[in-house]
Amino acid sequence: SSMAAVGTRLQELLSTEVRTATDVVGEDAKAKAEALRPGQVLLLENLRWHPGETANDDDFAAALASLADVYVDDAFGAAHRAHASISGIPARIPGYAGLLLERELDVLGGLLEDPARPYVAVLGGAKVSDKLTVLENLLERVDALAVGGAMAYTFLVAEGVDVGDSRVEADQAETVHRLVTAARERGVEVLLPTDVVVAPEFSEDAAATTVEVGAIPSDQMGLDVGPQTAATYATAITGAGSVFWNGPMGVFEWDAFAAGTRTVAEALANSDGFTVVGGGDSAAAIRAFGLDDQVDHVSTGGGASLELLEGKDLPGVVALRS
Repeated sequence: SSMAAVGTRLQELLSTEVRTATDVVGEDAKAKAEALRPGQVLLLENLRWHPGETANDDDFAAALASLADVYVDDAFGAAHRAHASISGIPARIPGYAGLLLERELDVLGGLLEDPARPYVAVLGGAKVSDKLTVLENLLERVDALAVGGAMAYTFLVAEGVDVGDSRVEADQAETVHRLVTAARERGVEVLLPTDVVVAPEFSEDAAATTVEVGAIPSDQMGLDVGPQTAATYATAITGAGSVFWNGPMGVFEWDAFAAGTRTVAEALANSDGFTVVGGGDSAAAIRAFGLDDQVDHVSTGGGASLELLEGKDLPGVVALRS
């Protein structure tokens, strides 16, 4: 069974017997749930593979709810999905937030409502299009925004810079230009790369060189921010009252293009401000560098943390409130 290994580990962590069901709903799950005595634990099979889960199917949600008297949701990473186990169960039995969900909402809610200033956001990753709404929302709240990752090249193109063979979302350049111009008029500092690490191809062992942003050769692509840029971003982070970081500065999985992300991660670890890493690749990066215990909060939700900071209501949270 796909959850058997999880059951074994859970048993070690809880120091108590964990029974596993062969399915999510159905005879085995029902019988084992009914046989449970106080203090006993039953782990159901992985419901992500059940079509009723993602479809938020009524019958499936009712079958899940029938296994228990009370529901506790501690899956912040799935809170932005209106699935049966997230929205459907608490519509039928009393629902509560678990301790992790509560902490995520407190921390991210604090950044949304009343962040310590200066509030600095560091955004990276591949695509601007994935982060447009969070970008728009952050620019209304932050004092400074530092941009890295592949998405930085679209920002540079919007400023009229030739970025060579770097990855660009040309259809987003105009929107980015409008957002950045409006933000700067409001006094928000928008920091873009001044130097980058380039290579002739997207490959781990491609020959890497560092160049000024205005001098990227036409046959080279940017795969990391340069040391000068990373140092500027680190200074902004170190002097911040609060920092939200989402998305790596470069292809950090490859040593030649990891320095920018490492510098940002180290600056977060050394900052006296309140530091939050928003799930996904940045969480993987800060763990890879062994610095995750030196920041205030590493979110367990990539998509969920971004949607929350976009000011959106998360289906999982709405379901518990109602």
